[in-house]
Parts: sequence; structure tokens; C-alpha cells
Amino acid sequence: MTRPSGTGAAMTLRLIRKEARGDLPLLVCLAALALILAGLCAWAPAVAGRQEDRALRQRVAAAQSQAPLVTLSTVPEVFDTESPSVAMATLLSDGRGLDDRLGGSAARHLTFAGSGSYDYNKASLASPLPPGRGITSTKLSLSHLPSAQAHLRYVSGHAPADRTPLGTAPQIGLSQTTAQALGVRAGSRLTLEFDPVPGMQEAPPRAALVVSGVFSEVTRTDDFWSGQPTLAQPSRYPEQRSAGTVVAARGLVGTDAADLLAHAGVSGPLVTWQLRADLRQAALDEAHALTGSLSHFGADLNADLCQGVDVYTGDVSCRVGSQATGPLVVTDSLTPLLDTFTAQDRQARGLAAFAVDSLAAVALATTAVAVRLLLRRRRRHLRLQRARGASTVRLVLLRSAMAWPVVLVAALLGWAGGLHLAPTGTSGSPQPLVAALAAATVALTVSLMTWLAVREPARPGRLRRSRRTLVGRRVVLEATVLLAAVAGVAALRSQGPDWVLGAVPAVVALAVVLLALRIYPLLLRLLLRRARRGRGAVGFIGAARAAHDAPATGLALFVLVLTLGTAVFGGLVQRTIDDGLAAGAAWSTGADAGATTAETTTPAPGALTGTTGIRTALQQLHTLDLVGQSDGAVISPVAVITVDPRQLAAIAPASPLAGALLSALGTPPPSPAAADAALPSVISPGLRAREHTGGFTSTVQDRGGPLVHLTLKPVGTLTAAELRDPLLGPVTARIPAGTPILITTAAAEHLMPRQSAGSTVLLLRGEGPATSRAAALRSAAAKALGPLAQVRTRSQTLSTLREDGLTRGIDTVYAVCSLLAALSGLLAVALELVLTSHERSRTTSFLRTLGLGGTEAGAMHFLQLLPLAGAAAVGGTLLGLLEPRLMAGTLNLRQFTGGPAQPALRTDYGLTLALVIGVILLVLAAAATETVLARRRRLGAVLRLG
Repeated sequence: MTRPSGTGAAMTLRLIRKEARGDLPLLVCLAALALILAGLCAWAPAVAGRQEDRALRQRVAAAQSQAPLVTLSTVPEVFDTESPSVAMATLLSDGRGLDDRLGGSAARHLTFAGSGSYDYNKASLASPLPPGRGITSTKLSLSHLPSAQAHLRYVSGHAPADRTPLGTAPQIGLSQTTAQALGVRAGSRLTLEFDPVPGMQEAPPRAALVVSGVFSEVTRTDDFWSGQPTLAQPSRYPEQRSAGTVVAARGLVGTDAADLLAHAGVSGPLVTWQLRADLRQAALDEAHALTGSLSHFGADLNADLCQGVDVYTGDVSCRVGSQATGPLVVTDSLTPLLDTFTAQDRQARGLAAFAVDSLAAVALATTAVAVRLLLRRRRRHLRLQRARGASTVRLVLLRSAMAWPVVLVAALLGWAGGLHLAPTGTSGSPQPLVAALAAATVALTVSLMTWLAVREPARPGRLRRSRRTLVGRRVVLEATVLLAAVAGVAALRSQGPDWVLGAVPAVVALAVVLLALRIYPLLLRLLLRRARRGRGAVGFIGAARAAHDAPATGLALFVLVLTLGTAVFGGLVQRTIDDGLAAGAAWSTGADAGATTAETTTPAPGALTGTTGIRTALQQLHTLDLVGQSDGAVISPVAVITVDPRQLAAIAPASPLAGALLSALGTPPPSPAAADAALPSVISPGLRAREHTGGFTSTVQDRGGPLVHLTLKPVGTLTAAELRDPLLGPVTARIPAGTPILITTAAAEHLMPRQSAGSTVLLLRGEGPATSRAAALRSAAAKALGPLAQVRTRSQTLSTLREDGLTRGIDTVYAVCSLLAALSGLLAVALELVLTSHERSRTTSFLRTLGLGGTEAGAMHFLQLLPLAGAAAVGGTLLGLLEPRLMAGTLNLRQFTGGPAQPALRTDYGLTLALVIGVILLVLAAAATETVLARRRRLGAVLRLG
């Protein structure tokens, strides 16, 4: 009699509901895994993107506090007409409309700051003569900076007028320090001599200016003043071939000062518009859009605005509004900053991939353990259904029909929850495909493992052949895993980490587990030989059962090894970065503090030695073209650093660089008049390779001055360790990578003319408590280089590095992933031990029927699980310690520390020991739990298990 199809379907549904109720705890485990994985795919990318955006905004804000990231500049053509003229107010206004060519999206995040400015080159002050002794000449720069008005106040007089009647002298405002250095006050007249225009003027044009007022800074800690080194305080540098001093100052003029100077025959100034990057929540995406528009911004401007040729100079003539100008130049510092950040962010993502992929592997292993336990609980039912004629497909579909809806609903709930918790407006976006893949992996694991459990068994006649086949397959599988681990490590060493190669730790962990499963049973069997000679049977049987059960606990061992290895690796990375940050801070400041200026400045007499308890060393950087004396080859450019080696030795007695320079350059320097004397020098290895035997010569000329010939004699070569000495850090930061370096004595400052591209670095070392020492160092630096010198203390720099968004992001990723992996691993280990507890309990029950006591039974449980704990501790520790060293060539942690070289890997032994103890205690706690449960069994239960 045929049963109606409706009745069969109803019975199938009742069977599904009945089995689902029995499998509810394990289905909840699968649902929790699917929910967490899907939620992480929706929540984690947005949180990581927010951290990246925060890190980029930090870098942009720090860079813009020092100088504008994007500028647009041009020089107006003063001599374009018969009567020299320039309409500066119109030009400044028309230039602010040039951002329309950036495009709508880019223009929203890149806006003009202020109304534009202009600057003249340094002019010689013809009158009055400066009152100070030893001052041979004065150079004065003129600047129109409308943004400066909010950062200063006039203590006498008033600000320069923007509209001055034609025929009157332009007005200029000076700082108190500058007015005192020049010996002038409000109402004084200055006569300036400007450089002549080559080919058009034979004599330098002169112009008279009236000091309209004297100002002081509202606050010297304002970011505005850090980019204006000579506006508030004049700088000093030695006169060429003389013991005198040149004073370089800067003053403020009104808008139409350029119009009046043009009528006096002064060539046009450099007009500059500053553009400020305003990055909001999705900073990384916005920055990429900006740099794309900036890449062709200058070319588009010149293509639209430059159509003619200047009749006087033959250069391309452009027109901004109604004013004729030269070509427009866009200076883009945002793109290099973004390129550097992108490289650091790529490295950070590669490091994060290790933790994320390891978490995914642990979750997959937990899923497999949960499904194994589920199938073990239903083994008898599956056999019965199989015996009654159920097909493999029906059994797989029946088991899938219970698990798939649970996994699907959990994944959808996790995705919705992740989207709800995820921050909005960041550069990171949810990953629905990854979430779908994770849910599908959990669901398909149920179907695949069910198929493996209920498929057609081997025929009895082929049993021996099947065993041989299984052994061969196991050997092939293990060899494949080992080869994959070796190939993965080789790929990491050559390419560096990414999201695909981030799975290599999981493969290496699997290889470690396979080796452990091969090795530690052999060690246990060696112990069995000794255990046979003992009187008690507990040790022998415990070791024998541990060796026998080793393959059955493979998944638990894999989870423990991978979780422990990832945590140890994360601790190593964090400890290495933390130690490297200290070296990076020392490299950035050079000493306890470092002060820099954008010009070669000579401190006032007594400024370097006038502060008690503080030692200083002055380094001055020049860029020269050198010529080899032996072959005449030109080497350009070369970074020439002048320094007094005795000062370096005083602030860093243990420094290898200071010792080498003191030995090589410690001879008395030539007198300033000895211009033909060879200056002893120490050079970098790259420069030594260009000139093996001879020295170098250099011809330097200041604008309009005589030629100066220098002879530099190499007396030593810098080693790699000396080039990485922190004393060179602040100077090296101002040198393009790969530039040859030459270090010579401070006597060269009196021989070389003034250069516009120079810079000065002052290193300071102090004594006393850190809080008071920082203030004293800043005060000494301001006294030596002026109040507006950029001063950075080592403690402040270290704090800034530690607060960096990328560094904190790596710590957060490893902390979260390690915690989730530990929870998932704890669940996997618990399920695995439940899965294998039946065999251990059965053995203990047999022994208890033979008279084994409760204490001996507890010892048996501990002995059976102790090898698992030891193998997990050893394997996980080796994985976490060896893997970063295997790929040390591509693990570029210097991106986060800022030091001169890759920081040495540092193991966090405290964290490693705590993790190892935790793993061992976890396994021993499981053994204790089994012991307690075994003691509660009555005799009937023990006999049934036996």
C-alpha cells in the first residue's frame, strides 16, 4: 500500500522539528558563529575606515600647522606696458576664483585660505644703518599677509594702509624686535635697494618706505607664527669671508605697496594663494578625490590662462583677470603626504590581515568541531535511517534543512546589527560578499561533513585496500600542507602581507599541528617504556591514551596553536612598535629637544652657553654642487652639514657619530680669511664611491656677489651605524632620500655665502625633572634661534607618535581579534573535549571497575590532556615567535615608528608567558571538570560506560 505524499512530507517535517529540538545547543553555536561573522563584516570595515580617516586627519592637521599643503603662485608682469604698473588688489581678488577649475567635489574640500599674499626677495637696507656692533649689512623682505592681522597687535602706530595715494611712500609695519635691531620706530623712513632685472636695468632700483607702526605677537604659540620664521624675530648669519654678521628681517606692507614699488622700477613680487584641505569624516576617500584633481590642476590653469608671449623676456605670458602674469605654479604637498600615508596604511592593513584571517580560521575550525559533535550525537539515528533505506542525498538534505535556515536568519540578524552599530560617513564600507561567503561556509560545512559521515561505506573485500588508501591520502595531505606553508612563507618574504597572504599563519599553524601530531605521540611512546617499569599503572595508561587520542584532538590543537600564535605575534608587533617609537622620537629630535629654522641662522653671542644645565650643538645644512678633484665629475646635489664636533660630543658623549667627528674634525679650524684652505670633511659611503682618492671643490655664488671657491678634503667615511645616529635625525629629515652627505667643520660658515635653501638645527640636552626640563629646553631654543623656531621635545614627540591613529588601530585590531578568537577557540576546545570525552570516560570506567580510586582517576584525566596542553603551548609560542622573523624583510614596522631603520623585533615575554599559562590552565580546567563529573557518576553509570 502506497503512503500518500502529504503524509510523508508531514512526517519529514515532524522529524526535522524533533531532531532540531535535540540539536538546539549545537545549532545555537552555529547561529552564534554566523551572527558574529556577518556582524563583523558589516561593522569592522566602517570602524577601521574611521580609524584610517582619523589618522589621515592627524597628519594633514600637523602638516598644515607648519605650512600650507597646496599653494598657487605666479609673478605679475610689472613691465608689460610702457609705464611699470600692477593692479595688486584686482589680481589678489581674481586669483581666488581659480578654484572653480578644480571641479565641484574637489573644490568643496580644498578652499582658499585668506585673500592671497605676495612677497618680495630680500632687499638691502641702504639707510638707516643698523646700530648693533659687528653688523655689516641688513636684508629686509617685504610681505603682504592679510591673515597676519588676527595674530598681532600694534603697540605704536598703525597697520600699513592698503590704499596709499600715488606719489607717497609705501608703508611698512615691523615687529618690536625687528624695529629695535634696525634702530627705527613708527614714522621712520627706510631706503631699500632691490635687485635689478637682468637685461632691463643696469642699476639696482631704490625705494623709500615709511614705518607706519610697530607690532608684537598676540601669542607665540600660535600655529601661524611657526611658518613665519623672520616676521617677528630677525635672523642672523655670518658675513661671507668676514667676522661680521648679516641681519635678515621681514616687514608687512599693504595691498597697494606693490603698485607703488612698480612705479619705482621694482620687479613684480611672488603672489601666492594658499589652499587649505578640509577633510571631514571620509577623509581618505576625499583625499584621493583631491589628489586626482590636483594632478592636472596646474596644466589646466596654464592651458586656459596662458596664450601669449612677453615681448620683453620672451617667456610665456598669462593673464589672471585683467593682470598679465607669468606661468602659474601649483605646489602640491598633499599628494606626497597621501602617498606616504597610503604606504603606511597598506602595511597596517597587511598586519591586520593576519589577525582577521586567523580569526576566520578559528571560527571555521569551531564550526567543524560543532558539526562533528552534532553528527556524533546523531550517529545512531543516521545509521538507523541509512539501514531503513534512506539515501545519502536525503540525509544530507534533512540535516541541511535544519541548519541552513538557522544560519541564514543568524547571518541576516548579524548583518543588520552590524550595520546599525557601524559608524556612518567613513572611508570604510561594509562587505556583503564576505558576509555571504562566511554564512555560506558555515552552512556548507554542515552539508559537507554530513555527506562524509553518511556516504556509502567501503566494501568488506576492499577494507585493507581502503586502509592503505587512507594512509596514502593522509601522507599526501600532510605533504601538501607543508608545501603550502613553505610557499606561503616564501611569498610573504618576497611580497609582504596582504588579505590573501594573511591566511599564511593559519596554514603554518596547520603544518605545526601536523608535525606536533607526528612528534609528540612518539615522545609519549618513549615515556611508555619507562612507565612500564614503574609500579603504578596510572602513568602508563594515561600516556598510552594520550598517544592514542592525539589524532582525535587535532582540531582542538589547531585552534589552540593558531589562537596562541596570533596573540603572541600581536604582542610582538605591539612591543616592537612601542620600543621603536622611542627610537623614532629620539631620531626626530636628535637629543632631549631639537629646534629647526628654515634658514641658516647664527645665534646671538652667548645664546648657546647662557642657560645653566643645558648643552647645545648647532648644525647648519647647505645644498651644494661638488666637483671631484681627480676626475672632474659633477655631483649634484650634495647635503653639506657644518658642525662643531666638540658640541656634539658634549651633548652625546656615547654617540658613535660624535666620537668619529671629534676624531676626524677636531683639529683647529682655519681662520675665516684662509679661503683657500682645505676643509676636513667626513662623507657618506655613496659620496666616497663617486670619488675614491681625491677631494672635492665647489663654486658658490650669492645673488650679485663674487664667486667663492671651496676645497673639501675627505678625512673619513661615515658607517651605516653613524648615519643612523639620532644626532643626524633632524637634519636628515630635511634632506631628500638618497642625497649624498658631507659633514665639515663650522668654519665653513664664514667662507660660504648666504643661501636661500639652507636650514639650521639646534640640538639641546638638559638636566633635571622632565616637566621643568621641557620648559627650560624650549626657552633655551627660543633664545638661540628666536621665539618662532620649531621646537620639539623628545617626550612630546613620543606622546604624539603613540597617539597616532594607525598605531592605535593596529593595537585595536589585534586586541579585538585575539579576544574573539580566544572566545571562539574556547568554544571549539570545549566542544572537541566533549566530543572525545566518551573514550576517556570509558577507559576510566573500565579501570574503576577494576578498583581504580577517585584520585587515580583524576590523575588519569590530567595525564591524558596534559600532552595536548604542552603541545599547544609549544606550537603556538613557536608560531608567534618564528613567523615574524621569517618575513622580517617585508614586515616594515618602520612605517609606524619613524626611526632611521627597521626596529628590531622585540618579544613581549610577559604577555607570552601569560598566554601560555592561560592555555595550559584552560586544558587542565577541562580535565578537572571531567574529573568532577566522573566522581558524580554512580556505579550503574560506570558499569554501563565500561
